[in-house]
Amino acid sequence: MNSSLDAIFRPKSIAVIGASTKKHSIGYEIFRNIIRNEFTGKVFPVNPKADVVHSMKCYNSISEIPDEIDLAIIIVARRFVLETAEDCGKKGVKAIVVISGGFKETGEEGAKLEQELLKIVKKYKMRMVGPNCFGIANFSPDYSLDGTFSKMKSLYGKIGFISQSGALGQVIMEYARSLNFGFSMFASIGNKADISSNDILTYWQDDPEVEIILLYLENFGNPSKFTQIARQITKKKPIICVKAGRTEQGARAVSSHTGVLSNLDVGVDALFEQCGVIRADSIEDMFDTAVALHNRDIPRGDRVGVITNAGGPAILATDALINHGLKVPALAEESQKYLKESLMEVAAVSNPVDVIASGGPDAYRASMETMMSDENIDVLFVIFVPPIMIDHRAVIETIIDVHQHGDKPVYVCFMGPHEQIDGVERLIHENIAVYLFPEYFAKTLSVLAKYRKWVIKEEGAFREFTADKRRVKEIIDLAKSENRKSLIGPEAIDILKAYGIPTPDYELVSDIVDLSNAVQEIEFPLVMKINKPLVLHKTDQGGVVTDIRTSKEAREAFDMLQRSFAAGDEFEILIQRQVRSGIETVMGMTHDPSFGPLMMFGLGGIYVEVMKDVSFKIHPITDLDAREMIEAVKGYPLLTGYRGSKPVYIESLIETLMRLSQLITDFGELDQFDVNPFIVSADPKNCCAVDARFILK
Repeated sequence: MNSSLDAIFRPKSIAVIGASTKKHSIGYEIFRNIIRNEFTGKVFPVNPKADVVHSMKCYNSISEIPDEIDLAIIIVARRFVLETAEDCGKKGVKAIVVISGGFKETGEEGAKLEQELLKIVKKYKMRMVGPNCFGIANFSPDYSLDGTFSKMKSLYGKIGFISQSGALGQVIMEYARSLNFGFSMFASIGNKADISSNDILTYWQDDPEVEIILLYLENFGNPSKFTQIARQITKKKPIICVKAGRTEQGARAVSSHTGVLSNLDVGVDALFEQCGVIRADSIEDMFDTAVALHNRDIPRGDRVGVITNAGGPAILATDALINHGLKVPALAEESQKYLKESLMEVAAVSNPVDVIASGGPDAYRASMETMMSDENIDVLFVIFVPPIMIDHRAVIETIIDVHQHGDKPVYVCFMGPHEQIDGVERLIHENIAVYLFPEYFAKTLSVLAKYRKWVIKEEGAFREFTADKRRVKEIIDLAKSENRKSLIGPEAIDILKAYGIPTPDYELVSDIVDLSNAVQEIEFPLVMKINKPLVLHKTDQGGVVTDIRTSKEAREAFDMLQRSFAAGDEFEILIQRQVRSGIETVMGMTHDPSFGPLMMFGLGGIYVEVMKDVSFKIHPITDLDAREMIEAVKGYPLLTGYRGSKPVYIESLIETLMRLSQLITDFGELDQFDVNPFIVSADPKNCCAVDARFILK
C-alpha cells in the first residue's frame, strides 16, 4: 500500500501548535476532538501562553517536545505561520496541516506568502495539507484521529472523503452521521498548495480502509493526472464527485461552432465520463449514490420490479425509471399466476405489483419473493405508504428478512417523514437504502447502472496513422509569418488531406478564364465558396453558392460573388464537386481552459448551433471513445438506418475522429477547428470532409 501520506493519515505522534484553553476557538476544538476521539498515538499541545491544555502539559514551542513528531497541526495567526513551519522543519516533523487562513484565497499578497510557505515545506522535505483548511481525520479504530474542528463525532465506515471547502466538509460529515453513514478518512485540502486531491487519491488507491471515495471539488489542479489516477481507481472502487465552480468559456470561443457549443460545463462531464467518475449534481445526490454503493447494491441489470400499496406512487416510479433509461418489464407468466393466487383479487400482478392499501406483510413477502426468483427482474423497488390499519413495523421486518435471504438488491421508498415512521432506522441499519420519493431512487439507480457498465467496459485502443506532418507545418508556419490566425479554404482542406481525411477535389478561381477551365475539370453539380481568411462563417455572409448545374449558372454565381466580395486583387473562389448523398456531421476541437483540447462530434451543417446535437470527449481519444461520441448524439438513429434508409459507414466517422485526434497531438498550435460538414453515407467512397477551418493559438 502507498505510504507517502502516512504521516498525515497514520501518525504516531501529533503536535497541535496553537492548542487553546479558550472554549469554542479552533485551537480548543481541534485539540479537544483529538482527545475526545481517543487518538491512539501521542499528542502534544503547543502554546507559549498556556501551561496546561485539557489537563496536559503545554510546550512553548515544538522544539521543546522531547519526542519525535510525525504531524504538526498549525493554528496560529497568519504572520506566525512561516516561522512555525520553519520550526517544524528544524524539528524533523514529517508533515504539517495548516488550518490558518489568509493566503492565496485573499489575493496577491496572500499568494506570495503561500509560495514562501511552500518553499519552507520543500526545503525540509515535509508534506503539507492546506493552508486554509478544516483539517484531517482517520476514524479507523487503529488511529481514532479527528484532527478537525467539527462539532460532531463522526462514525467509522469504509468511505474516504476529500473536500476543497472546509465549511462544507463539516456540514457533509454531520449529514452523513444522520444517515448512519461513516468515514474512514477525511481531508479538507483548502488551497492545496502542496497536497492535492490527486495525491490523496493515489494514497487511497489500494487502501483497504477506503472502499468508496467522495469528492467535493471547486477546481482541478492537474486534470490529466486526475484522469490517469481516476481511470485506475474507478475500475476497483467508485469515486463520486460534486464539482462546483462551473466554468464559462465566454467570448474567446465564439470563432468556431465547437467553441460555441462547448460553452457549457461539458469539459467536466467529458472528463468524468472518460475516467468512470460518478458526477453528482448535489450533496444529496452524492449521498443517495454513496449509500447504495456502500450497501453493495449494484444491480446486475436495469430491469426493475416495483411493489407498492398505492397506485399513484407506482405511476411516479414507473415514469421516473423509464425517463432515466431503466426498464419496468412485465413479470413472467408463472410469477403473475402465483401472485393472482396469493394476493387480493383486485391486486395488480404484472409490474408494478400493487398489493393495494390492505396489503400487509404477507402480501409484501409473496411479491418480493416472487420477484427475487423472476428472471425478468434485476432490482426490487418496494414502495410503502403506511396506512392506519397495517402494522408497518411488520412490513419493515418482512422487507429485511426477504432482503437478507435474497440475491437481488432491494431499495425502499417510505412515503412520509421518516422521523415519524417508527422502524425506518431498522432498514438503514440493515444497509437498505430508503428514499422519500420514487424519483430519487430512479436517479440513483440510473447512476449505478451506468457505473456497472463502466466497470465491465473494455479499454479502447489508440491508433497512429501515417500523415504528412511536413505539409501541415508549412501551412501553419506560413500563416504565422503573415500574422494570420485563421486557416480556411485550400489550406484547411490540405491539412485534412495531409492526415488522410478524404475531401473532394477543388480548384481555385480568380477570373473567367480560370472558371472556364475549372468547370471542365470538376463534375457538376458544383459548390462555389469565397476564399478569404476574414470570412469565417461563409454561409452566413452569402459566400457560398450550391447546386450549380451548368456553365451558365457557374458564371452567374461567380459574378454574384465577385460583386459581393471583390476587393482589389484579393478576390478568389474555391470550386468543389457538390457531395449530394449522405448525412451532414460536424467534428471539431476547442480548448477548455482547465482540460485542454476538447473534441466534439455532432450532426452538422449550417444548423449545428441551433440543433446542438453534439457530444464531447477530452483529447486524446481511443477508438471506443470515438464510437461513444457518435452513439451519444440524439440523432444517432439517423446514422443507423431510419425508415428504410441504409445505415451509414460508421467506421469512416470513427477513423476520421481518431485522425483528427492525432492531428491535435502533433500540432499544439491549433486552438480550435471545425470540420463541417463531414458527409457520411452508406458507401465508404462517398464519405468525405467538405469544408473546414482551423484557428491558431
